Amino acid sequence: MGQAGPVEDGEGVAADAPIQLTVALEGDGTCIAAARHHAARFLAEVQGVHGLPVSARAMDLTQLVVSELVTNALKYAPGPVLLELRIDGDLVEVIVWDSDPVLPLAQAADPGRIGQHGLEIVMAVAQGFEAQRQPVGKRVTARLALLDDPDGAVSGRPPQ
Repeated sequence: MGQAGPVEDGEGVAADAPIQLTVALEGDGTCIAAARHHAARFLAEVQGVHGLPVSARAMDLTQLVVSELVTNALKYAPGPVLLELRIDGDLVEVIVWDSDPVLPLAQAADPGRIGQHGLEIVMAVAQGFEAQRQPVGKRVTARLALLDDPDGAVSGRPPQ
């Protein structure tokens, strides 16, 4: 699956390797569904193989964020898209690389606008969001909590 687990450090001792998955996505009609499927399988493995808790909400939100970020990459950038999923403590990082160097910007709220709300959705449910230019293209990263907030906040941030 492309995921790293514990590895030996040369002296027979297991060293922690990152838990991650990187997938190259083609721009055909099945790409977005495939990306969501990879995310679901990755988190199921994080839970089942690595023993890390993953809430149902984290599973759903991760697939939503993957869908939105991959959709944007396919819509606005020519060429391939890379999806990387990585565990960082109690967060899952969803990283999408594409070939367009233009950084995404959230639009001002407009109840009359049809569509183009994906970035706003991602930013509303993520604990962290950043977009960085790369030597070629850009990398967009969203960080989501693996566990539900004990106070019930959907995003893990207190309600405002």
